[in-house]
Amino acid sequence: MFDPVPTARPATGPALRLSRALLSPWSRFSLLVAVLLGAASTMLLFEPQRLLASGWPPQLTGATAAMVFGLAYGALTVAFVPRPLLNIAAGALFGAQAGLAAALAGTVLGAGVSFMLGRVLGQDALRTLLRGRLLTAADGVLSRHGFRSVLALRLFPGIPFAAANYCAATSRMSAPPFLLATGLGSIPNTAAYVIAGSEAASPTSPVFLAATGFIVLSALGGALVAWRKRHRLGRDTPQD
Repeated sequence: MFDPVPTARPATGPALRLSRALLSPWSRFSLLVAVLLGAASTMLLFEPQRLLASGWPPQLTGATAAMVFGLAYGALTVAFVPRPLLNIAAGALFGAQAGLAAALAGTVLGAGVSFMLGRVLGQDALRTLLRGRLLTAADGVLSRHGFRSVLALRLFPGIPFAAANYCAATSRMSAPPFLLATGLGSIPNTAAYVIAGSEAASPTSPVFLAATGFIVLSALGGALVAWRKRHRLGRDTPQD
């Protein structure tokens, strides 16, 4: 009496296979690599950090200029421009207070963009590569004690900024504690570089010398912390 209802067949065909291939972990990872290579190549070709340091548009002044600088700062950190150079430029262009605010905003913005790029495009593929003892241990530490670990990384910079961002992105750490730890932990060293940039015209002033001394001590402390962390991770990870 009634015709049988035809059962739905799973969608197949070239379009489905193509969409699966484009959304696969390794396709997204390839896109991430392409984006990062493009950003780094653009930085090397056009040297935007020189524009920030010496050729700031004269029509941009005050809070607007600091806001635009913060946006540019964030984009440039994704393109692997060294943060110390940008921090010094912030101090030279805007002074200690406004320069620090712009640099910290750019730091959090750049860290957030890098974290989301790594999480969306690279996490699934990169986690399959985390088979080494040190990488596995680092992933475990960030997943369990993410805020504390990132805070220590920012306070004692022994790992490059971009590398820490993408390493955190491959872990199970969520974005809010990562960004909060980045913002808080970056204050001391960022402030030191910004103050040094604002006082660059007076290299013998006590303020400049104090900022420079803090930079040197934090670099030495970061190297020591990184060395101890590396050996502790290697010692605590079980042997195969």
